[in-house]
Amino acid sequence: MIIIMHPTRPAPGKIVDCQERFADDRRRGQTGELHNIAVQMGLIDVTAVGRHPGSSYAVADQATRVAVELDRLDVGHALVAGHSSGGVIATALTEQYPHRVDGLFFFNTGPHLDAYIAQETPLPAGDWSELDDDEIREAIRDAFAPGFRIPKACVDQFRDVDLPALAATSRAIIGYLTERSLPERLAPLGKPLSVLFGAQDQRWDPRAAADYRSVPGANVELLPGIGHSPNLEDPSLAAARLLAFAAELAEVS
Repeated sequence: MIIIMHPTRPAPGKIVDCQERFADDRRRGQTGELHNIAVQMGLIDVTAVGRHPGSSYAVADQATRVAVELDRLDVGHALVAGHSSGGVIATALTEQYPHRVDGLFFFNTGPHLDAYIAQETPLPAGDWSELDDDEIREAIRDAFAPGFRIPKACVDQFRDVDLPALAATSRAIIGYLTERSLPERLAPLGKPLSVLFGAQDQRWDPRAAADYRSVPGANVELLPGIGHSPNLEDPSLAAARLLAFAAELAEVS
């Protein structure tokens, strides 16, 4: 079983291309069932964004909601993958419910705040749903390698982002990483870890990916020519790496 956690932005649909590759492999009998949990944006409504005002966006609380969702799906344990901040929630899930996590796979999850290099792009005030395609592409360009042509589908999905939820989640992620880095949290947990990191990430310094090597047994791979979103920039490669890691875990279980 593979569970994929989505990042806070721009929208959960960014992982769809990679998800479709898993679906193709599943039809060929190469992997088991795949579920997607959109931690913030609602493919499966874990945080109940926009429906229950006052819900906590604290990372620990989000991890608890993921565990509840696993119960609903009747998933006892799984390989948990996370893209960007999705890896932060996956880490918290592992801290709180270690028996439910067989291993962790990160796509461009920053290990600590010192690695954050993004320059925030100012956006026009008002309704983001009214931004034109070029304005949206400018807002999310650092989620990809320089020169990558952002697909229209991703631009359209960004218009559905819940801005208050995005801001609250970002604050929660910063607080969690301020307390302790992800390698510090993961090292004593003893879970298999594989990290895939685009070498042209414009949000998180790719050199910092090496810090995950302080986690015993961790595998870290930099992808030349890829930015912050390998699942969209090269979905075949991203899917292949995750499936290979899942196969390794299956062999030792």
